[in-house]
Amino acid sequence: MHQQNLRYAQQPVFWMNQHERPVILTHQTMQPTPPLPTFPDFRKKRRKNGTCIYLALIFLLVLLALAGVGLGTYKIIELQKKLDEIKQFPSDADLSPSSAKLTGLEKYPEKKEGRLAAHVTGKISQNLPLIWEDQLGYAFTAGIQYKNRGLIVNKTGLHFLYSSIYFRGSDCHQKELTHIVYKKSSRYLGEIKLMENKEDHNCIRNNMWGRQSYLGAVFNLTIYDVLYVNVSSVSLVSFDETKTFFGLYKL
Repeated sequence: MHQQNLRYAQQPVFWMNQHERPVILTHQTMQPTPPLPTFPDFRKKRRKNGTCIYLALIFLLVLLALAGVGLGTYKIIELQKKLDEIKQFPSDADLSPSSAKLTGLEKYPEKKEGRLAAHVTGKISQNLPLIWEDQLGYAFTAGIQYKNRGLIVNKTGLHFLYSSIYFRGSDCHQKELTHIVYKKSSRYLGEIKLMENKEDHNCIRNNMWGRQSYLGAVFNLTIYDVLYVNVSSVSLVSFDETKTFFGLYKL
């Protein structure tokens, strides 16, 4: 009985279909059905692409930060070198306002150079050119030297030059009062007249009289030019510092 059932089990099984050819099922043809293909997960792909973009942005930001740090370090090193040079050779020519702030020398300047100017006042003279007082009273010199009766130009450029002479007396022998400002230059021989004033002297005999002569103008003066004042008669000049004076300042 058992062998009979085994024979039936080994017999092939047929599937009958009117339109198709029957398929014989054997152990070779009975294979497991292959699994269905899996579809890609696009959400994971999008997450992966977004992560790459974020990483690239972070990398660029890090590079920019490193470049900024490097540039700042270079600038600091350059400023430190310049500061060391200035501290080692602190000459007036190299000490610009920005350098002075770096070195701290701006807090303790020796002397700030103002406008180049000089104002000298009348002083008793016996001969020409006139002698001037350069220190007492209203007199001063700032960047312009007074030497040997003349004012020495310190810097080439435009200057305003002025002179005032007060004449006074009690006689009428002098017919003309003359007031002249002139210069001497190493480039030219002799004297160069810059300004002149002449006045006829009209007075009453045996009475005191006075005349004020003022000259002033702008000139382009050259360094080392020397300026002087002459008058027609030294004995008729009043040396009051408020009435007789001489000076210039650079524009």
